[in-house]
Amino acid sequence: MTDAADKARSHYLARMRRARDHIDSHLDEALDLDTISAVASFSPAHFHRQFRALFGVTLHRYIQLARFKRAATRLAYGSESITRIALEAGYETPQAFSRAFRLRAGQIPSSFRKSPDWAAWEASCTALDLARSTLMTQHYTLDAVTIRKVAATRIAVMTHQGAPEGLGQTIQRFIAWRRANGLTPRNSATYTLLPDDPATTPPDHYRVGLCVGTDKPFSAFDEAIEISSLSAGRCAVLRVTGIIDHLEEAATELYQQWLPQSGEEMRDFPLYCQRIAFFPEVPEHESVAELYLPLK
Repeated sequence: MTDAADKARSHYLARMRRARDHIDSHLDEALDLDTISAVASFSPAHFHRQFRALFGVTLHRYIQLARFKRAATRLAYGSESITRIALEAGYETPQAFSRAFRLRAGQIPSSFRKSPDWAAWEASCTALDLARSTLMTQHYTLDAVTIRKVAATRIAVMTHQGAPEGLGQTIQRFIAWRRANGLTPRNSATYTLLPDDPATTPPDHYRVGLCVGTDKPFSAFDEAIEISSLSAGRCAVLRVTGIIDHLEEAATELYQQWLPQSGEEMRDFPLYCQRIAFFPEVPEHESVAELYLPLK
């Protein structure tokens, strides 16, 4: 491909990305063909085919799936009323929302909120996640990694142990515990300890630590909560934007590409991340996490 062709393709893809990101940032608004194609400066006569060719789903289906995923995430992890979630998902009544939700998730919204079928939910979001990951691939370089000296941080930890597919249920319990104790993301930092590689750890032994930074004294803790700390010291830090549900690709880059060339040695403390901005509080392409690799 010539430089001119490569430049033209990059410009084209940037315009399509702009249209998709506009949808994700305006899910509460009317999203019609003319508006979305205008964001990308393309003719509406061809935009349906352009969108489907690049992202693998039709424009209409993408909008439906994006609203569904946001609604399902709010149901599972939030405290908003089902009526409000239904209206913000573009449905005129909770009943219409309930029918559509059941078709996709296999559960009505109230049942999903109480006990989500995570496998069905993951399957229903596959097409959307593939569309969102298109043009979102990050190529990490040595320049993307910074070394910071971090202070010790006291954390409350709820550990998930078991297959990754069950992590959503643990996250629900963790969020409910945080909410009950006034430890919201606005007043306390959110961390995740990542001691195990899901590709090599047997499902029964796979662990993830869901953590909140807090100096708040507690007279008693739920039996599922432990007090620990993120140890002080130097860390290699890689900032990740976009879909941050799965950080293994970024972690692999740290271990495979950055570490061998850095001359650094790792400290005996697990990889962890701080979740700075996360879906659905922000559009998924604006989600931000920072991976911390502790160094000697």
